[in-house]
Amino acid sequence: MVLSKTASQSDVSVHSTFASRYVRTSLPRFRMGENSIPKEAAYQIINDELMLDGNPRLNLASFVTTWMEPECDKLIMSSINKNYVDMDEYPNRCVNMIAHLFNAPLGESEAAVGVGTVGSSEAIMLAGLAFKRRWQNKRRAEGKPVDKPNIVTGANVQVCWEKFARYFEVELKEVKLRDDYYVMDPEKAVEMVDENTICVAAILGSTLNGEFEDVKRLNDLLVEKNQETGWDTPIHVDAASGGFIAPFLYPELEWDFRLPLVKSINVSGHKYGLVYAGIGWVIWRNKEDLPEELIFHINYLGADQPTFTLNFSKGSSQVIAQYYQLIRLGFEGYRNIMENCRENMIVLREGLEKTGRFKIVSKDEGVPLVAFSLKDNHCHDEFEISDLLRRYGWIVPAYTMPADAQHVTVLRVVIREDFSHTLAERLVNDIQKVLHELDHLPSKLSSNSSIESQSVENNEKSTVTTKKSALETQREITTIWRKFVMEKKKITGVC
Repeated sequence: MVLSKTASQSDVSVHSTFASRYVRTSLPRFRMGENSIPKEAAYQIINDELMLDGNPRLNLASFVTTWMEPECDKLIMSSINKNYVDMDEYPNRCVNMIAHLFNAPLGESEAAVGVGTVGSSEAIMLAGLAFKRRWQNKRRAEGKPVDKPNIVTGANVQVCWEKFARYFEVELKEVKLRDDYYVMDPEKAVEMVDENTICVAAILGSTLNGEFEDVKRLNDLLVEKNQETGWDTPIHVDAASGGFIAPFLYPELEWDFRLPLVKSINVSGHKYGLVYAGIGWVIWRNKEDLPEELIFHINYLGADQPTFTLNFSKGSSQVIAQYYQLIRLGFEGYRNIMENCRENMIVLREGLEKTGRFKIVSKDEGVPLVAFSLKDNHCHDEFEISDLLRRYGWIVPAYTMPADAQHVTVLRVVIREDFSHTLAERLVNDIQKVLHELDHLPSKLSSNSSIESQSVENNEKSTVTTKKSALETQREITTIWRKFVMEKKKITGVC
């Protein structure tokens, strides 16, 4: 599998108009140049290319933080040359603060068990490894085989769970979705649990529609099954998106360490933890839930330091940025921000509902986002809306649901701290413009039918029938569509 490649012959070199005062020849794109160039030229070349990137503030597909206070930006730049592995004080403070936020059963002076990671993907890998090793140790002590571990989760899990299962040889048993129920069903999940299940993974904030899964119901059902079978199947909560939301918006919701079977929780600091990309956290209930043999102790950096990560060296700036947000905002600050996100979500949702064209798929309780689909997509679909919104600068993803709800297509707008009331209203207006434009364009289905009818007519007239290739059919559709658009442009001035 090729992970990188040249796009075309025109991409073999880099040209920069503004760098021409420094560099008179083009630079190779995929090889190091033979000679050095002035720093001003290198800066200008890269800066020119970055201008082609989308605006992160208008990328409504991403959950990742795109704005922080200038004071935090200064801290990040001042600590960008510091290695995270040499700084265990800030991670310990952050781990303890987050553990208390998640109601870990800690004594007054007891330290929490957890680690900072690059993001929730690494956090899930570490949590999964801990569950697998704990299950293996117990099975070996009982003289039972350890070659068929599995995890039970919903089909709506993020791809990092599939990565863990494949990389570390664990079977992923998925509870399928169904119409109007796009998260894991706790009853079906517990039915799939067997003696080889290392944990059940619940999601606090589904990537697909932001919905919180019922961790409390899952815990109660699993307690009953463990009592009946003698197993001790635990729960991991993937709170990548919802871990920094639920404690502030839904403090009474039981999903965390208040539930006895929840043994570990991961959360993304770079999502609603309000830090730039590159920081996640995983917290364990207590020391017994993290097998000691997975922890490495190093002393060649000046003192004994325990480490449990998939990598070693990495920048410490995101850890310090997380520490800044935790002490700067406090509980009150986070609550205000999350409440504001929820209010802007309501503005957007109500604006979309007023169009009368959309069905809202997201729930009131969950991550502040709006997932919606067309009530009628027989003429035009959600993918066309997503494509046309890019002309206004918006990046709004369209995607299909996993099995067994793959016939449902959804658009999703993630409400972050930097998405204002005004932007929500502007987005609704732009969506209405897109809908108006689509209403005046022929549907893809009618275009395809027209092509098929024309093809049949031509075949009847011809004595020799030749089957068209998929490429020829696509070219013909494109030609007819382009002709129609150009005629529309001449009449209305709109392309």
